[in-house]
Amino acid sequence: MEAEPPLGWPSVYAFEEANGVVLPEPYRTFVATVTAGGRHVGPPAYGLVHPGRLPDDWPAEWRIAAAESFPLEEAWIWEGAEHERDDGISIHDVFTRGIVPLGTDGCGIYWALVVTGSQRGHVWELTDCGAQPFGREFGYTTGASGFLGWVEHWHSGAEWWNTAPDQPVRD
Repeated sequence: MEAEPPLGWPSVYAFEEANGVVLPEPYRTFVATVTAGGRHVGPPAYGLVHPGRLPDDWPAEWRIAAAESFPLEEAWIWEGAEHERDDGISIHDVFTRGIVPLGTDGCGIYWALVVTGSQRGHVWELTDCGAQPFGREFGYTTGASGFLGWVEHWHSGAEWWNTAPDQPVRD
């Protein structure tokens, strides 16, 4: 593991001011006091990326606008569909607005923490086929939502998507 040192509170405040957001807890305290990320440090598979950085395989033309509201309320699977929905939300919007990228599992599978909008504090999986929130209330997983639930689920060794949509999830 190659863990980076924590950012410290002055750097967290500077990041927030520069990006026009306040990072959701407990991610905010985690990057301030535990680690800012690092290669092979925690989820996802290729490590947690430093706030303000992008995974190595992130499309270069997609610049993050963290202060803009994250556009989705529910999963959107766009494989084989148009690149823009009828309401004007585009794939580009999903990958650039209201998020802090957490890292990649490779092969175009990214994890992002939503920092603005109604999904603030939730972790979303963004892929070349669609976007979906992580957490048992959204289906397909037994993991709790939010950054802590996402980390705990990874630490448990469970598969990310470990339940069928019609299978009851028990706490």
